[in-house]
Amino acid sequence: MVVINKKEVIENFKVHSQDTGSAQVQIALLTERINQLTGHFKNHKKDFHSRRGLLMMVGKRRRLLNYLKTKDVAKYQKVLEKLNLRK
Repeated sequence: MVVINKKEVIENFKVHSQDTGSAQVQIALLTERINQLTGHFKNHKKDFHSRRGLLMMVGKRRRLLNYLKTKDVAKYQKVLEKLNLRK
């Protein structure tokens, strides 16, 4: 099981020195967790309880991306590019 390093992700996406909860950081953390869970489901195909959590995370990330898109399109594009997300 791959463990994400939250501090690294926060360092890469923070807006200012004390930033831990901006939209960019939240999207990056959710993306890392989603990627981790996707690998988990390759081995555990019948883990439907965790799959529900995954779908909830995907929805939350989608809402955060929509919020960021309405507030600042440049930051939105930058986040999509950095995380290799399609849109």
